[in-house]
Amino acid sequence: MRRLVLPYGLVVVLAGIAAACAPPIEKRNDRTGADWPAYGGNNGGNRYSPLIQIDTGNVHRLEVAWTYHTGENADPAERGYEIQCQPIIVDGILYGTTPQLKAFAVKADTGEELWKFDPFSDMDPRYHVNRGVAYWRKGDDQRIFYTAGPFLFALDARTGQLIPDFGDGGKVSLYVGLDNNLDHDISNLMVTASTPGIVYQDVLIMGSRVSEFGDAAPGHVRAFDVHTGALRWMFHTIPQPGEYGYDTWPEDAYKYMGGANNWSGMTLDSKRGVVYLGTGSPSTDFYGGGRHGQNLFGNCILALDALTGARKWHFQTIHHDLWDRDIPNPPNLIQVRHQGKLIDAVAQATKDGLIYVLDRDTGEPLFPVEERPVPLEGAVPGEAPWPTQPYPVKPAPFARQYFTEADINDLDSVSYHHVRKRFLETRSGNKFIPPSIEGTLVFHIGGGAEWGGTAADPEGVFYVNSNEMPWDLRMMDLQTSLREERQRQVSWGETLYLTHCAACHGADGKGSGAAYPSLVAIENRMERHEIGTLLLTGKGMMPAFKHISERQRAAIVSFLLKSEKPDDPHNDRPDSGQEERQQDSGNFPYVAPYVNNGQVQFRTPDGYPGVKPPWGTLNAVDLNTGEYLWQVPLGEFPELKAKGIPPTGTENHGGPIVTAGGLLFIGATQDELFRAFDKRTGEVLWAYQLPAGGFATPATYEVSGRQYVVIAAGGTKYGRKSGGSYIAFALPE
Repeated sequence: MRRLVLPYGLVVVLAGIAAACAPPIEKRNDRTGADWPAYGGNNGGNRYSPLIQIDTGNVHRLEVAWTYHTGENADPAERGYEIQCQPIIVDGILYGTTPQLKAFAVKADTGEELWKFDPFSDMDPRYHVNRGVAYWRKGDDQRIFYTAGPFLFALDARTGQLIPDFGDGGKVSLYVGLDNNLDHDISNLMVTASTPGIVYQDVLIMGSRVSEFGDAAPGHVRAFDVHTGALRWMFHTIPQPGEYGYDTWPEDAYKYMGGANNWSGMTLDSKRGVVYLGTGSPSTDFYGGGRHGQNLFGNCILALDALTGARKWHFQTIHHDLWDRDIPNPPNLIQVRHQGKLIDAVAQATKDGLIYVLDRDTGEPLFPVEERPVPLEGAVPGEAPWPTQPYPVKPAPFARQYFTEADINDLDSVSYHHVRKRFLETRSGNKFIPPSIEGTLVFHIGGGAEWGGTAADPEGVFYVNSNEMPWDLRMMDLQTSLREERQRQVSWGETLYLTHCAACHGADGKGSGAAYPSLVAIENRMERHEIGTLLLTGKGMMPAFKHISERQRAAIVSFLLKSEKPDDPHNDRPDSGQEERQQDSGNFPYVAPYVNNGQVQFRTPDGYPGVKPPWGTLNAVDLNTGEYLWQVPLGEFPELKAKGIPPTGTENHGGPIVTAGGLLFIGATQDELFRAFDKRTGEVLWAYQLPAGGFATPATYEVSGRQYVVIAAGGTKYGRKSGGSYIAFALPE
C-alpha cells in the first residue's frame, strides 16, 4: 500500500486502494446536465456535471475547440485586471465577464461573440474582481444580472441591452437600504459584489463585498425583485434592536460597525425555498476591541427563507473573529448516508482547513463539533477574545492548523535558518492565539479553502483545493504611530498611507507579493496620474478610494513617489475643515486603534513559503464516513522540478469541477496549467499550458452532442503575466 502523511498527521490510503474502495463511476447522461446554468453549475453549488463524453479513457485527447479573446489584458507584460469569472451556459450560449467588467455572450460551440455590454460607458469606472453572472427566465423574457462597481445591472440575455423597467434604466444602486438607522454617510464607501446572486422565483438574492477595515459598510443580505429591481427584503447580519443576536454585540454597534457580509456566494434549495450562505468577519479584520462579544452573524453559515429573508438557522464557525477567517465559498448542498439514513446536508469548507457537515433543515452537525478553550493572553489592549472556539472532530482538517518547528522549510540551509530565526521570535502552538504587536506566524489568512468553491459527487464525495501559506501577522498601534509622526513632522501623505494603505501593503510598502503587491520603488513602474487613477477606480482586491478627498489621494501619491516637498500643496495637512481633519481617516464609520502590519506572507529569501511542502493540495473526502480518499499536491514550480524535487504544490486560487466521466478539472495554480485528475485516485491524466494563469473555476457543458470544458485565462495573480481569454476544450470531432 502507498501511503501519504498529511500535514496534520492523518495517514490516508492512496491510488489503487482508493480506486478499489471508491464508488463506481456513475454511467448516466442526464440531459439536464447539458447546460451550466448557474454559478457553481447548479443552485446547490455542486460544481458537478452528469456528462460522460469526456472520461478517464479519452481525456488525454482533449484539444482547444475555440478561444474567445476579450480584447483586454492584451499586453502579457502588463499587470492587468483579473478574470475570476466562472461562466454560465444556457441553451448553447455562454455568458461571462471581461477583466474590465464588461458582460458578454458568445456561441458556446464556437466562441463567436453575440454581444458585449460596457457598464462604464457613461460613468466613472470602479474596477474589482467579478466571479460570474446570474440568469433568470420566464417565457421569452431572459435576463442576465451582474454587478459592476456599486450597481446591479439587468440585461436582456438575447441582446445585452439594459432592461429599462429594472431600477433606474436597467441598474439598481447597491447602497439601497444599507444606510437604514446608521449615524454616518455610506455613499462613498465601497459596496459592490464580487460573486453573483442567486434567483428564486421572482427574487434575486444578493451578497456584497465591502471593506474589511474601519470604512466598512454593513454587509446585510438583500433580495431584489427581478422585474422592477425593488428591494424585497433585507437580513441584518449585524442585528438591530429587537432582533436575534443583538445582544452578541455592544449596544448600538450596528450604527458604526460594518462587514459580516456574504462575499463568497450562496446556494439554494428550491424545494425548501431556503437560501444558504456564509458570512465574513465583522470589521475590522484582526482587531475587535470595538465589537466585544460573539458577533452574530459574522462568520456564520446561514439558512434564510428565500422569499422573506427570515432566519431558519445559523451556525457560527468563528466567534469574535480576530484572524480574517471568513466563510470563503458557497455552501455545497449534498446528500450523504449518515447512520443508515440518507440526509440532505450542507457541506462548508473553511479558510482554516475544516469541513462542517450540517443537517440542511436544522443546522445541526452530522459529525461532532466541540467547543474548546483557546488562548486569551497577549491580546492588544482593549481586545476581549472569545474564550472558546468550535473544533469539528471529523472530517480531519485538510490544511495545517498551526506553525511548528517541524514545519520549517528546509529545502536549503539558508531558508531553514531564516525561517527558524523568526519562528523563535514569535508565538505558535494554537491557531487562535490573539494577534499582537509581537506577532504570530499563522495559516489561513488566504486559505485553506478559498473562493474557487468545492465540488461534490452525488455519492457524497467532496473535493476541495487548499493553500498552505504561512503569514507573519503583527499589529501596529496606529494612533500612537500617528501621534509620533506628527511630533517628528512626518508628512501628511505618510500619515494617510498608514491609515488607509498599510493594512494591506504593510507599513514598509512591501506587501504580500500576491494579492497586495509591493509598492517599493513604484516610481519606476507607474506615473503620478496612473497611481491617482488607480486610487480612484480600484483594481482587483483594491477598492476605489472615493471615500477620501482628492487632496488626500494626491498626498498619498506624493508620498509613494517620494516627491513630497515642503511647498507642495498636496502635502500640507489641512488646518481646517472637519471632514478632512477627522483623524485623517476620511469617511470612516469606525477607526480602530490597532491595525495589522499588512498582508505579509512569510517566505524564504528565495520567495517560497516558509514551511515544508506541500504548499497547495487537492483533497477528496467521503462525507458519508468523514474519511479521506486521497490528498495530492496541486501545482509545481518548474525550477524545483528541474532539481529533482517532487511536486510541492503551489498557492492556488480557483476551484474544481467534477464529472460523471470520472474526472476533476481545475486550473488555479501558479504554474498556469489546466489539469484533469482521476477523481477516484487523484492521478493527473491530462494537463494543458494556458497562455495565462487560469485563476478561475471552469465549467463544462454540451452543445449539439459535443461536450466542452471552458476556463478563463486571465493570469495577473501572483505577479504572473496577464491574459484576457476564455478557452474551451473538447475531444476531436
